[in-house]
Formats: sequence, structure tokens, C-alpha cells
Amino acid sequence: MATPTLNPDFERRPYWHATMPSLPARSGRPLPDTADVVVVGGGYTGVACAMQLARSGARVTLLEARELGWGASTRNGGIAHPGYKWSLATLGERYGESLGTALFRESLDAYAFLKGLIADARINCEWRENGHLELAHSHAHVPDLEKDEAGFRALGEPARTLRGNEVQGEVGTAVYAGALAVDHSGLLHPGKWFAGLVDLADAAGADLHEGVRAKRVRRQPDGRAVVETDRGALIAGEVVVATNGYTDGIAPALRRRVIPVGSYIIATEPLADDVARAIAPTGRAFFDTKNFLNYWHVSADRRLLFGGRVSFVPTTVDRTAAILYRRMLRVHPQVAGVRVDYAWGGKVALTMDRMPHVGRMGPVSYAMGYCGSGVAMSVHLGTRLADWLGGGPAPALASLRFPLVPVPFEGRPWFLPIAGEWFRLQDRIAARAKPRPAA
Repeated sequence: MATPTLNPDFERRPYWHATMPSLPARSGRPLPDTADVVVVGGGYTGVACAMQLARSGARVTLLEARELGWGASTRNGGIAHPGYKWSLATLGERYGESLGTALFRESLDAYAFLKGLIADARINCEWRENGHLELAHSHAHVPDLEKDEAGFRALGEPARTLRGNEVQGEVGTAVYAGALAVDHSGLLHPGKWFAGLVDLADAAGADLHEGVRAKRVRRQPDGRAVVETDRGALIAGEVVVATNGYTDGIAPALRRRVIPVGSYIIATEPLADDVARAIAPTGRAFFDTKNFLNYWHVSADRRLLFGGRVSFVPTTVDRTAAILYRRMLRVHPQVAGVRVDYAWGGKVALTMDRMPHVGRMGPVSYAMGYCGSGVAMSVHLGTRLADWLGGGPAPALASLRFPLVPVPFEGRPWFLPIAGEWFRLQDRIAARAKPRPAA
């Protein structure tokens, strides 16, 4: 039998862009001379922060260099989940039991906040709370999933570790050695959710601008900040930088702390009902434990959206689509012969400690570095940062030191190809691990 090949006529743009509401153009509008707060970055974090600040009565101006939502906010996989790279037990070992627990609870709060905001505002974003599976790439990863299960259960969250046929009862593949099933997580349409969030910010009175690139922030003697842009300067009482994987020279100290990494997705044509059910019998979202991870789900209109980390070197959507297509067929041979309709990519932000960060540094406040947990965490941290600026308590994540990348780089992470080969090697070694004998 001939090996299925990727059809070459897919659209090179996000499926979410093709199916989300049109947003009003906001470029060319006059900028104010002053604001209580200037927010730099028009994604989930920045828009949520601007919304909350405006609701509190602040005069807030948001500056986006391209279009609102241009980056990861409308390019991600649409999976909203609690948790981090690290289990509750590992967080306790690294930061102490009290702070570790507070950090993990913050991720649970972030998910609950997102879910509540969607419900309260009645945002039609195809929200489905069907839970997720974290799938063990290797038998050696199953004990880590058991630690994750214990952490969720310790905080009253339903979770369970699956093996063998239990896994295949939740996902239509025999590729993975085990899985952690978490019930309180969900799926959404990132573009429709973002459009709803922008509507909320508009209704609150936030002043949103597109096509304005912030270039520099400097502190004045009176304590206020000057935000220099390609359209003039603004005076602000506070400045928030919310640029995540697109952080540039506006905040050099922050750029040295986040590593932009490409993440890519393909979306198939709508699947037959029986094929969609075979892939996701209970409608869960899926992601695995590889460094070069895969993540996927069946959308509300029955498309298989399959994404992952593909390359740590500059690449193209065509190349990454071909790689993802081969991975998709390995995991789900049920879709052999199904056409791909869309392929796209964007940047996520990794950090050295694999944790999100929020805090204050020099003349700016920031929230960024979501390490794959940004769908839920970004809106929560943007909102909490706004409250903190208004005199409220700091988020638990503000207690963490934001580590520097330990090699010099200015915008282009030249070391990523080397790191990528190391991560590939670790994935290959883990794949060869044998099952542990029963106790």
C-alpha cells in the first residue's frame, strides 16, 4: 500500500483566523499624550490586563505592534488546562511546601477564572469541558504522571493514571505507555475567545491601538515612565509588558529571560463521525510528555487539529506541516487519506525554570513565559497583575526569581539548534525504556 502523502493545497494560515469574527481595525487612531497605564502587547495577557485596569477606573492605553491577537493568542492549540511542567511534589521540593502549594493552586485558579469569565460573559467560543490526557511517551514517564495525579488529588481535583486498555478507552491510539486523565480542563476556539475578550475590554473603556510599535521605556525623575513608539511618546504612571514569545527591545532585561520557540499546527478537513469518535471517544484534549511534544484534539466541527514542537531552527510552514502530518498518521492511522485544510505556526515562550513569571523589573511590570500553559494562565495573570498594580496582593508566581538564559543573546536564540538536538536525544533514549516490573 502506498504511503499517504500530504496534499499540497492547504491554506497557510490559522484555521482560527478563517473562522473567527472580524475585529474592528484600530490602526491610525490618535494616541493620547498620557495614561495611567500603558500596556505593551495585544494578546490574551495584555487585553485582560487592560480590561481589568479599565474596570478599576484607570486610564489605560494598549499598544500592539501588529494586529490585536496576531501572536500566540489566535495561533495556539485551544487547550486550557491547570498545572505546569512540574508536579505539586516537585514544586514543593524546589520552592518549599507552602509556596509550592500556592503555585499549584494558582494554576487551578487560572483555569477556574477562565471558565468563569467565559460563562459569565456568555462568550460563544466553543467551550467544552471534557478534560485532557497527558500521554506517556515512555514507560519511564509513567511514574511522573503518578506524581502529577497525587498532586491533583491532594488539592481535591479528580485525576487518575491509566495504563494499557484504559488508555485506549480514552484515545484511539496504541502508541503511548500510559496516561494521566484530568477532568477539569477544556477546549475552546482561540480566535472566538479572543474576540470575546476584546469586546470585554472595549466595554470596560480600554483604549486599544494596533500598528504602534513601542521601542523604549525610560523612567523620568518624577517617577513616571516615557514610552517611546514609532508614532511618538506617551507618559505613563505604569508600564506593563505583555509580549511573551514576541518580546523584543522594548524590554531587553526580559528578552534575556524568555526563549521564543516555534510551535506548529495542522487542521484536517472535517472527519466522519465514526472516525472522530474513534480518535477521541470522550472528547478529551491530548498532549504527550516528549520534549518535542505533540498536542491535538477534535474540534467542535470534527476537524483533527494536530500540533507540536517541530524544529528549533528556522523553518517553514510547508516543512513543519509535512512533519506533523507524518506524526499524526503514526499516532492516528485512522486519518490516512484525510486532507489537511490549514497549517500555521507561531511562537511560544519557554523559560529556564519552565515556569511562567509575573513581576516588576525596572520601569516595567510584566507577565510572560507561559511554557505551554498560556491559554488559561495568561488571562489570569494579566488580570491579577492589574489588581496588583491597583494595590491588591501579588500573585504567587511573583515570588519566583526570573532566571536569565545563561548565554548571551539579543532576540535571536542562536543556541536553540544545539538544545534541540539534546532534547531529541533525550526523547529517543526515553522511548527505549522498558516497563518496570510490578512490585
